[in-house]
Amino acid sequence: MPHPVKYGKPVKYYGKRERLTYGKIPEIMDLPDLIEVQKSSYEEFLQRNTPLEDRKDKGLQAVFDEIFPIPDFSETSELQFVSYSLGTPKYDINECQARGFSYALPVKVCVRLVLREKDEDTGENQLIDIKENEVYMGEIPLMTENGTFIINGSERVIVSQLQRSPGATFGEDTHTSGQTLNTARIIPYRGAWIEFEYDIKDLVYVRLDRRKKMFVTVLLRALGWETDETILSCMLKQNRLRLTTP
Repeated sequence: MPHPVKYGKPVKYYGKRERLTYGKIPEIMDLPDLIEVQKSSYEEFLQRNTPLEDRKDKGLQAVFDEIFPIPDFSETSELQFVSYSLGTPKYDINECQARGFSYALPVKVCVRLVLREKDEDTGENQLIDIKENEVYMGEIPLMTENGTFIINGSERVIVSQLQRSPGATFGEDTHTSGQTLNTARIIPYRGAWIEFEYDIKDLVYVRLDRRKKMFVTVLLRALGWETDETILSCMLKQNRLRLTTP
């Protein structure tokens, strides 16, 4: 299908943007929407246009399902998650940029409070009352048609990065002296990285979340092995010798 012509030049549309083509060589194929992946991924995260009963356990829905329910210490009451709803932005994109606001949606969560009372005869918790209410949780940024976010009036973009898979990895580095230095790294699903490394004197160090290194014994003492004998008993085999008099 030929492109529309304006001022004697072919016209292409990228979203709502209109661009004139000044190239002498005609293009063989249309340029795909390169930010469609980011926009569709964020829509799946919000599930804004999905009915409540059809929402999948992912994105914002999965976050609330992971946090709730929240019981109290006596286990006589429980706060349950019912659903969440997204409103409309208070200001448009141009006004947010002009006034230094964030282009965001209000998030409201419907929660259910379940009250129970312990029966003195049976010792079981019996249901007393159930209350539901909608609570304002805050705002969440809304992606524009260009795949960007407006944060405090400034246009921001998220750069995709590769994430290391959780687990334990082992490696080795070569010192300038030619000595091989062994390393180990523990990458958790959530939390700080733990890295172990040797130096040229065969001393073992540890780094927490890529910060300043310290002796590994400091970490072991913090975990409960307070004395040198306790640490050595975990690392080395004990051979007991019984001395007898001739």
